[in-house]
Amino acid sequence: MTKPSEKMKTARLPYAAAVVVAGGSGTRFGGDKLMADLGGMPVLARTLLAFERTAAVGAIVVAARQEAVQAVKALGRQYGVTKLAAVVPGGDTRARSCLAGVMATPPEAELIAIHDGARPLVTEEVILDALWTAYRHTAALPAVPVRDTVKEAADGVVTDTPDRSSLFAAQTPQCFQADLIRAALTDAAANAPEVTDDCLAVERIGGKIYLSRGSEENIKITTPLDLHLAELILKGRETP
Repeated sequence: MTKPSEKMKTARLPYAAAVVVAGGSGTRFGGDKLMADLGGMPVLARTLLAFERTAAVGAIVVAARQEAVQAVKALGRQYGVTKLAAVVPGGDTRARSCLAGVMATPPEAELIAIHDGARPLVTEEVILDALWTAYRHTAALPAVPVRDTVKEAADGVVTDTPDRSSLFAAQTPQCFQADLIRAALTDAAANAPEVTDDCLAVERIGGKIYLSRGSEENIKITTPLDLHLAELILKGRETP
């Protein structure tokens, strides 16, 4: 994994588009987590603004639930997301939702970043490092080392203890050269719609994934506790 430099921030990448996946049901959260308030604005608005502020990203596409499409468009207007190129209805699985978003990106996009709408604290550094890694190596996965001991189990009985030094927690945005992710998601949507990770879709067709630098703060809002933690992180960033 590499650390983004000032040169990396200012050097010119090929045209990149971001696909924000915003079709979750929010069952574990107990409501629409993407519209939950985080520091005075909805979670999804913060996610979109992270890519709006990243100069390397030229367009943003959101894959949302059919009934939320108009609300997401309105959210983009309200918060000045000028790069919002399209809001499209997602599919019945993540793979199909991601494919719908990817197919709606501008044809000139050479790099595509796919990001969870519920990760509102992603930084420009994480986005850029993933884009540069994908540019150099075709596919990138932001990740952080696993700190806890992990156990494998079956029927409530531990069967193995993997070596923690080789384990990483996957994050987003997962970034890809455009032709690769279009092919991978087309295949997954048709043949393995249960795939829940875009890098896994690439792995299925023989692609190699390279790690980029994630962040402990790049958390996913899944439960109300996650939202409280995000609020603390946000306050920490805003403290002089």
